[in-house]
Amino acid sequence: MIGEVAGIHRIRMLYLQLLYRCNFNCLHCFHGERLQHADAFSLQEAINLLTLMHHRYGTEAVTLLGGEPFVHKDLPQVVRYAKQQLGLQVEICTNGYRIERRLTEIAPYLDFLRVSLEGIGTTNDQIRKLGSYQGVLSALDLARELGVRTGATMTVTSRNIDEVLPLARTLQDFGARQFKLHCLRPVGNAADHPELLVTDPVAYTRLREQLRAADLTIEVVIDEDLSADGAPEICAPAGGPREIERIEADPRGALTMSCKAVGKDSHAFWYDKLANRVIHRPSATDELTLAVPDVVYSRV
Repeated sequence: MIGEVAGIHRIRMLYLQLLYRCNFNCLHCFHGERLQHADAFSLQEAINLLTLMHHRYGTEAVTLLGGEPFVHKDLPQVVRYAKQQLGLQVEICTNGYRIERRLTEIAPYLDFLRVSLEGIGTTNDQIRKLGSYQGVLSALDLARELGVRTGATMTVTSRNIDEVLPLARTLQDFGARQFKLHCLRPVGNAADHPELLVTDPVAYTRLREQLRAADLTIEVVIDEDLSADGAPEICAPAGGPREIERIEADPRGALTMSCKAVGKDSHAFWYDKLANRVIHRPSATDELTLAVPDVVYSRV
């Protein structure tokens, strides 16, 4: 259906939000009140979607998210199926809080563990949860012992923009390979915390200069909206793209292609869990009708 409607015949990666439920309630979380919703993929539904995406769209990688994916009761089975039965590259994006037992269980089938951090020490804990900073460092330590490659993600806000470089150095000391910086989008919980928005775009210029001048071994990947001029305008090829980098499935089955549309209910496609197929539900505000551009990332 995605190919017939949008001309997209290959989707490299599936971002699979297994559930909304989370043991955190971060100030900037795009899920907002949905963190309390019970929607989730069952084990069979997750297997069905992974198989469909792999066979129909050539999907070769999956990133498992939530909510918090480590609180999903069937996470180990999902990871093993994705790796052993489909041969996918498997990544998990997690808050890293008290995941040691389950991480040890799934480590042989996991290609990459990405942890979320929002600064150093109390800066992170005030945005995420008390004790979460040390929890993440413990998870990174264990992952290194288990031979699992690691990285981190951070949403740049007014509270933590001055801690990006110190955090990058801390992460590389813990053996992390990549540090990915996101732009805060005012949806979900972030809509209730406008004080987190960076109001002076010149601050992004200073941040980039600091990162370029630093002697970092960790790869830093940055959302191009984190610039004084915003992201560049990207023109799609004639007839539309035949291949996209990713599509994101939320716990209800809504499929979103652009990160800028996530959390806004502007999806044009749904995964019908009962019928095990993708369906098209166009609207005047969906991401295809509005031509919502995807996020552009680059290496610093």
